[in-house]
Amino acid sequence: MNFALTDEQEALRDLARTILADHVTHERLKQLEEQGEWFDERAWAELGKARLLGIGIPEEFGGSGLGFLEICLLLEEIGRAVAPVPALASLVLGALAVSEFGNHGQQRALLSGVSSGDVILSAALTELTAADPHSPLTTARRDGTSWRLDGIKTCVPAAELAHRIVVPARTGQATVGLFLVEPRARGVTLERQILTNGEPHARMSLGGVAVAAADVLGDPMADAAMLRWLLERATAAYCVLQVGVCDRALRMAAEYTTGREQFGRPIASFQAVHQRAADAYIDLEAIRLSAWEAAWRLAEGLPAEDPVRVAKFWAADGGQRVAVAAQHLHGGIGVDMDYPLHRYFTWAKHIELVLGGAMEQLAQLGSRIAGPVSR
Repeated sequence: MNFALTDEQEALRDLARTILADHVTHERLKQLEEQGEWFDERAWAELGKARLLGIGIPEEFGGSGLGFLEICLLLEEIGRAVAPVPALASLVLGALAVSEFGNHGQQRALLSGVSSGDVILSAALTELTAADPHSPLTTARRDGTSWRLDGIKTCVPAAELAHRIVVPARTGQATVGLFLVEPRARGVTLERQILTNGEPHARMSLGGVAVAAADVLGDPMADAAMLRWLLERATAAYCVLQVGVCDRALRMAAEYTTGREQFGRPIASFQAVHQRAADAYIDLEAIRLSAWEAAWRLAEGLPAEDPVRVAKFWAADGGQRVAVAAQHLHGGIGVDMDYPLHRYFTWAKHIELVLGGAMEQLAQLGSRIAGPVSR
């Protein structure tokens, strides 16, 4: 079996890395932070010009017609650069759902704009009162030919920028629909939430929000298969993002410890230092292997529920250890806000918890292994 990237995939990865290296510099990030902004519109525009935002979108809507694996290659580079752009929200949470479940009219209205970067999409997948994102408490009830949505979503990425937000809501006892909600519609209230990594998300309150039949994805009275499909890809995408974050953080630690000298020799030569770095490297490779296995299985249309949970366990458990080790190996400069490492630490901590931390993944895996409990 050949695990190497194709020439096309390597070219895509290299192009993304070059654009992000040129535009998402430490100085540029400091400038945005000083201005109190998160979204780097210039970097986003450059990604759009390079046709990277449309890699997973069908060609008839201005995309490249590639797949989930290629989207993940872009996300790994975004994690490596800690680029403040809503790529995961727009390309995975929003565009993938519209591409898979939307009708031709919905796809035509939204996907061309996503390819150019003019339209940003997102999804509201988490609720404070619902521990499992597969079982939302937000409800949707029929109102003539439309639907009325009620509930509260938390930590909605790119909500302030989004043209539409995919909102999962219960339509029956065991059925969940996906609804395209306009974030400025009547009945929608967005309250800004600043996350660990400084990214603004939103608490989204839905009070009888009217959603027309034309803004419903797929069959809202089917089971929760659409939501499971979306959550698997969202989780795998965060895991691949963590690969980029942790890879760059550990490389920064390696560069620092080989250049920093104590007692006339690089501190990387000290046994305790290179053992700590080696342990972090093992964690990084576990994150990488499990994340890409999950992404590949999803791209190939293979069952991936357990691989996705395994990948999220490593992204959470191993990711936080890599982040802590990288900061520890830097010593005091690791917490200096003028030094770029702090961004990787906060990104890794955010990804650790989003869509369930390590213990949640182990609990779900354990339940599946144990099977139903007989009484």
